Amino acid sequence: MPVVYSVPGMDRVAVRRDLKYTRAAEPQLLMDVYTPRSRGRGEGRPAVVFIHGGVPPGSRAKEMAVFKSWGRLAAASGMVGVTFTHRLGPTAPRLSDAAADVAAAVGHVRANAAALGVDKDRLCLVAFSAGGPLLSAAMRERPAYVRCLVAFYAYLDVRHSESHRAHETAEALERFSPVAQLADNSAGLAPLYVARAGLDEVPGMNDSIDRFTREALAANAAVTVVNHPRGVHAFDIFTDDDRSWEIIRGALAFMQTHLGVAASR
Repeated sequence: MPVVYSVPGMDRVAVRRDLKYTRAAEPQLLMDVYTPRSRGRGEGRPAVVFIHGGVPPGSRAKEMAVFKSWGRLAAASGMVGVTFTHRLGPTAPRLSDAAADVAAAVGHVRANAAALGVDKDRLCLVAFSAGGPLLSAAMRERPAYVRCLVAFYAYLDVRHSESHRAHETAEALERFSPVAQLADNSAGLAPLYVARAGLDEVPGMNDSIDRFTREALAANAAVTVVNHPRGVHAFDIFTDDDRSWEIIRGALAFMQTHLGVAASR
């Protein structure tokens, strides 16, 4: 299912499909890049890298309608949308493999920025659902080129998640919990937009978001938290109402502001 929100021009973006972004041997690990057709010659636009949640082995998550529409939303909003398939699984998470794929995808976008029409120093990472832990590296390492982070109904603390504890070491759970990357202060941490589904049915999901929110505020981080009281998990495709539209529109505006596409106030 596609995203319930749309903007003018989504049908007019240019799409480059099935780019090989990693040396890993698995054939489904491919990338699509959505670019505004109005891009001027030699102009590099900021890029939004979309990180999906867990999918069965062999699946091509980038082919899902939700990510095709998010890619088009980003491009129609003046940014380059990047969608790709990585190795995060639905039961055994394979967090280390998936994190390596995310790093490879970001590296590919930056190394090929000129060919892709991207400004390699202006990126935003957007994670969904079980993809939330894959924001940890950017929060821990805090590279200057990651200008903002967005988490949609995403695990932000997997240390208490039974499904993760069954497959990962205590060290990995700490390393892949965004909440643990807040440390003692928020200096250098990219601004973060967190979208919460009030009726999320995934066990432990909202508990993890709530723990992160408390710690982020205690660390005085630049965090924006929005809640959909009637939203279910994946409300951006399942809950078609004004509040979903408001949250999606707000996320796009957040990306534009921190990537320098829209003027901030």
